[in-house]
Amino acid sequence: MKQIFIVLALCWGMLPAAKAQMSSSHIKDQKILEASVEELARTITAADMKDLLTDLASKEFEGRETGTEGQKKAARYIADYFRKLGLPALGRDGSYFQQINFLSQSWDNIDLELDGEGLRHLWDYYSIPGDNQTMDWTDLDELVFLGYGIDDPAYSDFSGEDVNGKAILVYRGEPKNDDDKFLISGTQEASAWSTNVEKKLQAAKKHGVKVVFFIDDNFKENVSEARKSILNRRLSMVEKMPEDRQLANSVYLSSQVAKKMIGTKFKKVVKARKKIQKKGKSRSVSIPVNLRLRQEVNERKLIGENVLGYVEGTDPKLKDELLIVTAHYDHLGKRGDDIYYGADDNGSGTTTVLEVAQAFVEARSKGLGPRRSVLFMLVSGEEKGLLGSHYYVEYPVFPLDKTIADVNVDMVGRIDKKHEESGNPNYIYVIGSNRLSTELHQINEDANARYTQLELDYTYNAEDDPNRYYYRSDHYNFAERGIPAIFFFNGTHQDYHRTSDTVDKINFDKMEKIGRLVFHTSWELANRDERIKVDVKP
Repeated sequence: MKQIFIVLALCWGMLPAAKAQMSSSHIKDQKILEASVEELARTITAADMKDLLTDLASKEFEGRETGTEGQKKAARYIADYFRKLGLPALGRDGSYFQQINFLSQSWDNIDLELDGEGLRHLWDYYSIPGDNQTMDWTDLDELVFLGYGIDDPAYSDFSGEDVNGKAILVYRGEPKNDDDKFLISGTQEASAWSTNVEKKLQAAKKHGVKVVFFIDDNFKENVSEARKSILNRRLSMVEKMPEDRQLANSVYLSSQVAKKMIGTKFKKVVKARKKIQKKGKSRSVSIPVNLRLRQEVNERKLIGENVLGYVEGTDPKLKDELLIVTAHYDHLGKRGDDIYYGADDNGSGTTTVLEVAQAFVEARSKGLGPRRSVLFMLVSGEEKGLLGSHYYVEYPVFPLDKTIADVNVDMVGRIDKKHEESGNPNYIYVIGSNRLSTELHQINEDANARYTQLELDYTYNAEDDPNRYYYRSDHYNFAERGIPAIFFFNGTHQDYHRTSDTVDKINFDKMEKIGRLVFHTSWELANRDERIKVDVKP
């Protein structure tokens, strides 16, 4: 027993030395890591930024207006940069792009005649331009009543029917049996065949149907809603363009008009519907008609690309969480012979994000992290109304609930009048950092105090700022979803949104410092033990 106490006493006596050794080792490792992180930040250089921005704001890219060839060239340039860094392609067809689709559709002409008499659109019938392709005058001498237009393993109206090249007449919704249960679900809960009309139009298209005429039992209410959509000519976000949706053309009829079309076949149609409900089997009815239909769609499209550079996290417990670093790469484009080069707006932000991305890739190649995953996203459509970032939050590539923050860089290469007059080029306006998370604000403050010592100007972060910059760049679409966001901005200048916003006026030494601050703030967000908290009510 005495020997045990002696051993314990010896071990206890050694503990302070062991603790000191472990503490010393931890401090040494920490210092090595910090030195490595500083070394990574130094890979962000004014010289590299100048090379990148000279390309992006060149005549070749013609001001990068969304939807133009200049913007497409810029997107390819950025994608090639990510490819050379060895980042994975996340987009469709092995690309680095998330296509953003905005569309406005209206009727140039919409006409429907029954027995030579014109019917009134938005009164007797309605048709949604966004669900249709242009079709010139078409004569129809037959309608095929086809139940509900459903094609499902549990119940199909198309089974055994040849409707290729024909027009069909169907009810909206889906059938129920005598027990008041839906045939598709077998319960009192409707399936997607009731809630998603596209399923019926896609099924019809698959079977070669020319036009689907819907009997709308709730016509009065639905035509009122349809009117708002039809008369709205603004660009709207769409996940797919019409040609990609594969829909048959469609028209919605009031019950009165549908009954008039059915004519002498009305009893047969009623009988066929009852048979569906009683036996769960569809039976078609051929209806002779004298119909003429014309649907001519006017389309205005805006198609751009967000470019995605993804660095996967190294910590198995944290890599499902995501930091997003954004900048818009589009600008105002070309007007006649004039090119709006957009060197500062926002070639400077784009260049900064690309440089920060390469520093993160360098870190990963050295086994230093990042622990969380990081998406470097260059967005298009900002100048059209924050469209690219809006599209992303509507159709995110990664779950928004796993997105910890957005770091946004928009105009960081110039000096505004206020700081020119004070003689201090080494500043940056910081916007939004404390709007949702006090931790985000402090992380940026600490990174600046430790590494870059810029003047952090919060003038434009004030709630009563008349410029409302907090709402005017891409970070806001994330903040609106409750995701903490920080926006770096140099303020405006006399060349803002002018053809004179050119590379020769960029202060690359200042850009380098801001780039390093963006890196350090992003690095801390991606590597800290705990995800930053949303602790401020919006």
